[in-house]
Amino acid sequence: MPPPFFVNAIEPHRDAEEKESIHMHKASVTLAGLLFTTSAMLNGCSKSEDRGATTQGTAGQAAASQGPASQSAASQGSAGVELQTDDQKTIYAIGIALSQNVANFNLKHEEIEILKQGILDGLSNAPKKADFDTYRGKIQQFAQARAALAAETTKKAAQPFLEKAAKESGAKKTESGLIYQEIKAGSGDQPLATDKVKVNYHGTLIDGTVFDSSVERGQPVTFPLNGVIKCWTEGVQLMKVGGKAKLICPPDIAYGDRSPSPKIPPGATLIFEVELLEIEK
Repeated sequence: MPPPFFVNAIEPHRDAEEKESIHMHKASVTLAGLLFTTSAMLNGCSKSEDRGATTQGTAGQAAASQGPASQSAASQGSAGVELQTDDQKTIYAIGIALSQNVANFNLKHEEIEILKQGILDGLSNAPKKADFDTYRGKIQQFAQARAALAAETTKKAAQPFLEKAAKESGAKKTESGLIYQEIKAGSGDQPLATDKVKVNYHGTLIDGTVFDSSVERGQPVTFPLNGVIKCWTEGVQLMKVGGKAKLICPPDIAYGDRSPSPKIPPGATLIFEVELLEIEK
């Protein structure tokens, strides 16, 4: 099975409007999944609170002073949850998986508190503070705005890195913004965009975080060169079979403002070390 990164990269080409619609639908489905699963967990928490548990409020007040939502959520969890059974640990793992997917909403601590309140109100007969039918349709717009904001921040943070990388010895910057650096020269054929190629690759963010790597899996990947992100289509065509190169991909020729996986934030600059193993006939 191909890795998730390339499942996203090789998806059938669609026009921009359709791609955006699909992306935002996924975002709303992710949030809906978060609400559904968290509802079940908080329902159990609320019953515990009825029996006298009061630590959540104290943890929440302490977390409020920490700033980032991920830190405040983590501090609340570590202070108030003890995992003893396999079921409890499995539910906790679900929470981690959901947090990775919802991270791109960039919820602040006070917004997480609003989210929790909505869940608790939905589980009870308490008066609703907002009409669900009116605001459910705004989830896509909200997700889009938050993703755009996060992408802009990420792009600005990457600019010094890109400027420095373009000046490194042996680096070539193309008109598209691709920064190409040969690591090892190949001696075989050079692929065309219409070719299917077999490669090994190692993908990282600018901070060194690995988001995908066929090298680590020990399993090369084969794909049509015109079916992946623009950076790959352009960069791999500059290589010869047997060669290895570094491709530095600004967001405009990678995934733009969208996040194809929890490990790749919106607006991310991606770095690949690619070894071209074969052009399949």
